[in-house]
Amino acid sequence: MAKKAEQRRKQILKAAFQAASEKGYESVTLQDIADYADVSKGVTNYYFKNKGDVFAHLFEWITTRIYEKEAESVEEKNTALEKLDAYLSQVFISPSENRTFYRVYLDFLSQVKNDDRYKEINQRFYENCWSIGEQIIQQGIKEDAFQVEDIQQAAKSIRAMIDGSLIQWLMRDDDELHKDYRKMCYDSILRILSR
Repeated sequence: MAKKAEQRRKQILKAAFQAASEKGYESVTLQDIADYADVSKGVTNYYFKNKGDVFAHLFEWITTRIYEKEAESVEEKNTALEKLDAYLSQVFISPSENRTFYRVYLDFLSQVKNDDRYKEINQRFYENCWSIGEQIIQQGIKEDAFQVEDIQQAAKSIRAMIDGSLIQWLMRDDDELHKDYRKMCYDSILRILSR
């Protein structure tokens, strides 16, 4: 029974993500989410309190999955430079996936001011991202590949470069530039880590 409930919750969360990516957070209603999930609105209300609750769970689920995939891709590599490359490859996954995620993510961030749960979820996401950066930097220092005085600041800079690059790429609305922005991001991060 618990497995079925978890599958239903994931079905609703995936539907909420799709609805938000196509309509935007503000325009999406619980009825839209139910329609995208092909369930009744009552089913959505059974699993979630309201629209805000659906999106809080959605954002937590998505950011946790993203972090887990990024961490896993880094763990599979040996050297710091390989880990950094794997991290960026996982972040710059594809134009379509990056576009869909960042459209929803930016919409979500506009709601942070209205809901402390959203703020906490986003903070946890960034702390997880920074931990990946710190791990890569610490190994790079041991390997004499990086010269970093403040590891935490450098880890935060890595994520700032990633998000800034992807948001700028998104605003350019040109899939052909995706690889260029990944390379620009990688080169900029290497400059930060090699001072």
